[in-house]
Amino acid sequence: MKIFKGRPVISGAFTGSALVTHGGLNILASFQKSALAKAKTLVCSDQNNPELFKKNMTGKIICLPQTIGSTTGGMVLQAVAKMGIAPSAFLFADEIDPLAAAGVILSDVWLGQKIFTVDRLGHEFLDAVTDGAQVAIASDGTVTVG
Repeated sequence: MKIFKGRPVISGAFTGSALVTHGGLNILASFQKSALAKAKTLVCSDQNNPELFKKNMTGKIICLPQTIGSTTGGMVLQAVAKMGIAPSAFLFADEIDPLAAAGVILSDVWLGQKIFTVDRLGHEFLDAVTDGAQVAIASDGTVTVG
């Protein structure tokens, strides 16, 4: 069991299964196909992210360095949250970027849908977590990989 301390962006307690990418997550490229198809699950459609491509991201804890890509990322994240197919949490090794921050904050404020988010966990966190690992998030930003 390893414990990391980050900064809570959207706080709350949650335990779930991890999906990990060591590259940036392009929200538009990853989520758009499921959003446009009004799918029942969020399957990563970004072929440029081989760690996540074709994986079901609904309800998962996405562990990543940061998001990359289009300025529509926040809006697309909010859209999949409204559809009920968003990831349950984002755990950032680096500081959260403004696009992802916009998506998780708008989902919380406008939709009442929390996507638990912690940033500044460090790259040691990404080295410690693996796909399928059980991860516990505490409201103070403590993340336990067990």
